[in-house]
Amino acid sequence: MEKNYLEMSAFIVYLVVVLAIGIFFFVKGRKQTGDKAYFLGGRQMNGFVAALSAGASDMSAWVLMGLPGSIYLWGMGQVWISVGLMIGTICAWVFIAPRLRKYSIKANDSITIPQFLTNRFKEKNPALQAVCAVIFIVVYCIYSASSIYACGSLFNNIFGWDPLIAMIGATIIILLYTFLGGFNAVCWTDFFQGMLMLMALMAAPIVALIVMNRPGFTPVAQVVTDENYYNILSSGKFDYNSLKDILSGLGWGLGYMGMPHILVRYMSIKSEKEMRRSQIIGCFWTTLILIMASVVALVAHQYLGTSLGADDRSFVFITMVRALFPALIAGILLSAILAASMSTADSQLLASSSAFATDFYKPVLRKKAGDKEMLVVGRGVVAFISVIALMIAVNPNCKGIMALVECAWGAFGAAFGPAIILALYWKRFTYKGAIAGIVAGFAMDAFWYCCLSGSVEKLCIFNTGLYEIIPGFIFSLIVAVVVSLIDKKPAREVSDLFDEVSRMKEE
Repeated sequence: MEKNYLEMSAFIVYLVVVLAIGIFFFVKGRKQTGDKAYFLGGRQMNGFVAALSAGASDMSAWVLMGLPGSIYLWGMGQVWISVGLMIGTICAWVFIAPRLRKYSIKANDSITIPQFLTNRFKEKNPALQAVCAVIFIVVYCIYSASSIYACGSLFNNIFGWDPLIAMIGATIIILLYTFLGGFNAVCWTDFFQGMLMLMALMAAPIVALIVMNRPGFTPVAQVVTDENYYNILSSGKFDYNSLKDILSGLGWGLGYMGMPHILVRYMSIKSEKEMRRSQIIGCFWTTLILIMASVVALVAHQYLGTSLGADDRSFVFITMVRALFPALIAGILLSAILAASMSTADSQLLASSSAFATDFYKPVLRKKAGDKEMLVVGRGVVAFISVIALMIAVNPNCKGIMALVECAWGAFGAAFGPAIILALYWKRFTYKGAIAGIVAGFAMDAFWYCCLSGSVEKLCIFNTGLYEIIPGFIFSLIVAVVVSLIDKKPAREVSDLFDEVSRMKEE
């Protein structure tokens, strides 16, 4: 019981710090008005904060629960997800981030991804923004549910709380500091949460290895290792199953090109100098996080043996930390899971609210809406999505953290990834091509998820086992290119804007 009190004390301290950050930026930002300040921090993020915020908003609780659990249970064949994400984040920071920041500024100082895609074509028709806003709300309800579900699992496993109570409490905390401080609060909390996540993932395996090397150490349970456990080919040979796992793992990297809550971090950086700093820090942090998550799983396999089964695999990190560290330190390290959950949820809520308020409500419903009205609408959307996400998370049929993240990540990557790449690098890309590509990618991703991947058993007509982001991304790219080529060429002013951005020198 005393152990629980000490662990709870660490969690309470963490939550107080998070709320304090939100209150600080609420007080500091009262003189700043407008949706740009609330939704993009006035484009004043320094490189270090922006880099860790982008990373922390990306690496939700799945990197501490889902990924280590999969590798712990099934072996090295699961590390292709880490490889794909490492390649994806490096490509995004190098090829997407600097050009998107410059282009979004030149494109009428766009503050959201749908707004950028519309302004890039100098288009007044709000159709694309409306389509994007609808997709945002649908997918972010699923994505946010994964973070809320993780909080429920965490408190249920450690303290024996009712998961519903834990999920409701976590949702309220996230809402409070997102409401209070907007983008600044979210980025700064993400910064501290990112540092905590890295510290936790590095401490656990290092201490475990020290303990394991002491004389007389015995694993918690018998260590049973499959003959292919340490083989990066999941089946032990290069067959369809191994190829499917490799392609699906690498396919995760495509998601970075279309993840709105990550892309807006790139847009918020205040200068090219800070961008270069962000690129280095962001790539290094994400790579280190993914490597350490894999190391945690492999060390846990030797330390815990086969004490955890398929139903408990998500608790690998939790179990190892609680066995290795004193209660107070364990509570601090386990707060990293709460940090991972909240840092992703707050970013998603802010991105979806900004998309709805800026890209749908104002251009379609209330063209004369003022700044205060926009903020009220944005916060209302945050509350709405939080409630829907909570309902998804508490549903008995919810498949858990990894399944929810996989679903949302695939939908965003397939819908927006090709559109972002083409908008930044293809002069002939058109507005109609962008709309067609986004709709096609989202539709193909949903079709493949339901009917061809085996994710929805009752609807599946043929189980390929291939991650739906891959066919969705390819189909979106093909449709966007074909429709753009059929469509008339972009107007002269659109081409001139593209050329101007291409010629821009570093600040």
